[in-house]
Amino acid sequence: MHSIKKFLLHLGVDWANEVVLPKDPVNSIKHIDTRDIVHAINSFNNSKHSLQLKALILLGATSGLRAEELYQLQPSDIDLGNRTLHVNHNPKNGQSTKTGKSRISYFNSEAQQIYSEYIEYFEKETTFKQLFSQTHITHLFRDCSLKVKDLRKYFSQEWDRRGGPTSIKKIIMGHSLRGDTDLMHYNCQSEEDLKQIYDKVFGNHKILK
Repeated sequence: MHSIKKFLLHLGVDWANEVVLPKDPVNSIKHIDTRDIVHAINSFNNSKHSLQLKALILLGATSGLRAEELYQLQPSDIDLGNRTLHVNHNPKNGQSTKTGKSRISYFNSEAQQIYSEYIEYFEKETTFKQLFSQTHITHLFRDCSLKVKDLRKYFSQEWDRRGGPTSIKKIIMGHSLRGDTDLMHYNCQSEEDLKQIYDKVFGNHKILK
């Protein structure tokens, strides 16, 4: 609206000065800390899908993936030994990212342990066709105090609470780098660099103490 008014004024439209612009919306961000993540995990203790949900929550909370990116994960995207997630933009395979680019992210040792238990169950006993089917997970989260998208918010907030560099967080979370001169033109980090920085900030972070 602001741009439209400026354009009209530029064209010399007299009545443009009388246009009253709406106030900018107030953006209220939900505060999420480790206690909220623990509470969410504990709320599923009596569910027959508790192991799957715990794996999802810990992966999401320690990697910063978007909810849709978690739903699209396939076993081959998860390097368990190196605690690395391959977030693929491959629409032909049903995978997409907001930026249209593939990237990597990481998860901590706690998520590694729980996911190793879940993938063993998934491969041997479960009838699930996907690690984290969106329809299935959304149904299970219907009464939870947190939503899957909140796991990404937790990662962002906890990263800052732990003093992690914002530039590295942007890369790991897959933010658009447009408008960030440093990241667009100067700050280039290798996968090894990113992993080392991640581990310093988040590698030993414990959620379930």
